[in-house]
Amino acid sequence: MATPKDLPDVGGFIRDLRRNAKISLRQLAEQAGVSNPYLSQIERGLRKPSAEVLQQLASALRVSTPAMYLRAGLLDDKEGHGVLAAIAVDADLTMAQKQSLSQIYETFRRENTRLAEAEAETAQADQPVDQPASQAADMANVAATGPTTVGGTPTEAVLESVAVTEAGTAPAPGSTSIPQKKKAAEAAEEETS
Repeated sequence: MATPKDLPDVGGFIRDLRRNAKISLRQLAEQAGVSNPYLSQIERGLRKPSAEVLQQLASALRVSTPAMYLRAGLLDDKEGHGVLAAIAVDADLTMAQKQSLSQIYETFRRENTRLAEAEAETAQADQPVDQPASQAADMANVAATGPTTVGGTPTEAVLESVAVTEAGTAPAPGSTSIPQKKKAAEAAEEETS
């Protein structure tokens, strides 16, 4: 991955984005709410923009704010913002493609974070406070496999074994024909009488 030294300065980055978007310096300054001379100085590397100005420029250029912050050195690349910066500077992508990729990437990251938090909350809620961890693990196993016999065999397996012994080989699920059902019903009636 590119290091900050490999990346152009934030002013050059903004200028490249503006040119790719085919908007003038004056138009970008107006959209971002900054003066034309100030934006010109930023692009030439004479001024360093504040985080607020970077956010306004990112919004006007329709790129992610973290990508802009990363390029300005306000963020480190711990959270994958380098991916956003790489998307933003890729010359082979159109502006619409860059926007779409950035939005998709950020959506996936937010969704993964949300799922991880939900799983952590579920795991914490499932852990009984007054039981040791081994008992909690046993309870989780029972919940996953169903109740078990004293010997530890799942009762579902025992019931299937009994059914096979009584009726011969077990039919495939959903393939039981009506005559077989009648035979099973008759056998059940004979046992009760």
